[in-house]
Amino acid sequence: MVSYKLTYFDSRGNGEIARQVFKYANQAFIDERVSQEQWIKMKQDTPFGQLPILEVDGKQLAQSVTIVRFLSKQFGISGRNSWEEAQIDSLSDQFKDYRIECRAYFRVKMGFGEGDLEKLKKDIFIPSFTKMYTIFTSYLKTSGSGYLIGDSLTWIDLAVAQHSLDLLEADENFLNEFPEMADHQRRIHDIPKIKKWIAERPVSSR
Repeated sequence: MVSYKLTYFDSRGNGEIARQVFKYANQAFIDERVSQEQWIKMKQDTPFGQLPILEVDGKQLAQSVTIVRFLSKQFGISGRNSWEEAQIDSLSDQFKDYRIECRAYFRVKMGFGEGDLEKLKKDIFIPSFTKMYTIFTSYLKTSGSGYLIGDSLTWIDLAVAQHSLDLLEADENFLNEFPEMADHQRRIHDIPKIKKWIAERPVSSR
């Protein structure tokens, strides 16, 4: 039997979607959550000096999206064929660009940086958010299945639904202009195994 351990901080962040993939697959894993003090001691023993780290039978794999892609292929939610996999990767790369564009806003919002939060929201976040969620909506309409790619759950649905939930937790009206995406978030998080995990997961920061 394969042994899995996911090591990340006690937060959702870049470790959360891998956790959801494990839960959806009903796959046992060690959910190791480390403090900053523990991280300083173990950092030099990781491939790139960053978290999360996935250990598969003791072998380390780094980079959060790579980890999620690997696990999703293992458990059958990476697309039904190579074309769907490519579409998922394309949408994921665009999602990454959006997060990079919004980094300055989120750093200030979460207390990790200084700046005019309202100006950053108006000038950086809202334009990037609107562009990204317009793209997501277009993918949903094209698929016509309630999923972003194809006709079944893939890991990009988990990633986008979690981001949508994070936005809605800050403002329940945030997706009013994107009702299809609000429906998508509810649909994905009503999947029984995901719903159970969200209800039971440790209370932690994003």
